Amino acid sequence: MRTFNYIAPLALALALTACGEASEGESGASASGSVEAVEAPAGQKWSETVSKTEAGGIVMGNPDAPLKLVEYMSITCSHCKDFGEQAFAPLRDNYVETGKVSFEIRNFVRDPLDLSAAILSRCGGEGPFFPLTEQALSYQGTMFEKAQGMGEATYSSILSASPDTRFVRLAEQLGLISFFQQRGISEDQAKACLADSAAAEALMNNTQKAVEEFDIQGTPTFLLNGQKIDGTNWAAVETKLKEAGAR
Repeated sequence: MRTFNYIAPLALALALTACGEASEGESGASASGSVEAVEAPAGQKWSETVSKTEAGGIVMGNPDAPLKLVEYMSITCSHCKDFGEQAFAPLRDNYVETGKVSFEIRNFVRDPLDLSAAILSRCGGEGPFFPLTEQALSYQGTMFEKAQGMGEATYSSILSASPDTRFVRLAEQLGLISFFQQRGISEDQAKACLADSAAAEALMNNTQKAVEEFDIQGTPTFLLNGQKIDGTNWAAVETKLKEAGAR
């Protein structure tokens, strides 16, 4: 089981938020032709078909899509923020909605700040997960400023607290509870999610599994049909999707 060093100095925790370099992996296999579009069920859109996966991620799109894109991401990663700004809208509108591509996000948590934000992005269930994640990424700069402002002593005190209170206190200091409250997650709901130590453990364990199974070394890292693909920006990922037939 993977555990955090909860009493790590704040400077170290913030240093961890710098995105690691994703290791190079095999490129997704190219397809000889285009993948056929698949109509969503009557009255539905594929972007509204959202569910949790066995790997602990949240997936959007046709469950039987021939092209399955997975992003290992961290809410405290600047490259993940950049990818979200570049990719979420065109990926949804031009690829997921066709039924050719499904898009799964798997939280790769690297520090207590990231874990707190990841817990809250999931607090409303699968439905609002993608918009909440996108908006949480946009809050990244403010979160870092508030983290720096709390100081080492406060940070260490918070992370030395009991498991059912530490992430509540940290999220309060970071302004995350009020941020998510403005987006439909009530204060009581947020605090209940943050106090759920089993949910925190599950996210940490899924991160450890990603390291062991796919040798994930940095974020964002992408899989296409189970194979790592090179590149951390939308242009590179879109090229791989097109090569695989999503055109």
